[in-house]
Amino acid sequence: MTRRFLFVLGSSRPDGNTELLARRAAEQLPPQVERRWIDLARHPLPDFEDLRHDSDHVRPTEGAVARLLDATLAATDVVIVSPLYWYSVSAHTKRYLDHWAGWLRTPGLDFKANMAGRTLWGVTALAHEEPEVADPLVGTLNNSAAYMGMRFGGVLLGNGSKPGDVLKDTEALARAKTFFAREAPLARFPYEAR
Repeated sequence: MTRRFLFVLGSSRPDGNTELLARRAAEQLPPQVERRWIDLARHPLPDFEDLRHDSDHVRPTEGAVARLLDATLAATDVVIVSPLYWYSVSAHTKRYLDHWAGWLRTPGLDFKANMAGRTLWGVTALAHEEPEVADPLVGTLNNSAAYMGMRFGGVLLGNGSKPGDVLKDTEALARAKTFFAREAPLARFPYEAR
C-alpha cells in the first residue's frame, strides 16, 4: 500500500518556521511516498457551524471544505503543521479539526471508521525554551487521534520566532531526519494509561 501524506499547513504566514521544519522532515520520506500540501491560509475554511441537532449533514462537493475532506480521506498519514499559538494549534488548524465533527455526522461518509488506523502527526515551532508549553497542542492532537481510533506519531518540536530561526535549531533538524521513520502507536487518551 502506498503511503500518502497530507500536510495541513495551519500558519497565517507562508514559509514560517513550522512549515520549514515540516518540509525538512518531509524531505526524508522515501521517494515513493506521495506528499500533498494544503495551505489553510490560501484555502480558508468557513467557520464550522455545529448542526448536529438541527439538520442532516450533506457531503460537501465543492470549495475548500470538499477539497480538505477528499484530501483527508485519501491520506494514510495526516500531518498537522501548526505553529504554537497561545499554547495550542492555530485558528486555521482548529477550524479544520472542527470540521471533522461535521464529517463525523455526514451520512454515508463513515468518517471515523475511514480514519481509524491511519496516522496523525504534528509539527510545530515555538518561541519558548521549555517544550512543555506545547503540551496543550500535543494533547489536542493526541486526543483527536485517540477519539478517531488513529495512530499518533507525536509532534516534532522546533524552536524559532523570527523567520528562519528554526533552521538554527540543530536538535530539531536532527529529529526531523527520522521523525516519520518511527512506527506510530495507536493513540490513547491520557486516562487510559492510568
